[in-house]
Amino acid sequence: MAFSVLAIIGNKKGKIGIAKSKSKEISIAFQKAIFKAKKKIIYIEIINGTLYHEIIGKYGASSIFISPAKKGTGIIAGKSSKAIFDVLGIKNIISKSYGSTNPYNVVKATLNGLVNINNPKYIFNKKK
Repeated sequence: MAFSVLAIIGNKKGKIGIAKSKSKEISIAFQKAIFKAKKKIIYIEIINGTLYHEIIGKYGASSIFISPAKKGTGIIAGKSSKAIFDVLGIKNIISKSYGSTNPYNVVKATLNGLVNINNPKYIFNKKK
């Protein structure tokens, strides 16, 4: 029998790393997942504890709709997505997942959506 671990690490300032690992011993699987996650750290730009605009992320049979929220709203999300938003430092957000509820697929769909966020300056320059 093997244990599978999904590790989500972050600094609450926009950096996040996600990795999955397997081993016969849970402690070894956990260490391997953390080690892999540290190698896969990416930066997500956040502003005032939320995102710039609405996004949709997809992975496999899972899709997720993520929307910025007003200050004081909090994190309204499922368990898997909430972990990501928490380690990123996002404080006000609304999300709804559709399709497969497999935690790994939901996490990957959330991350795929967050990677595709566009900065308003980038959008403005692109329109010129």
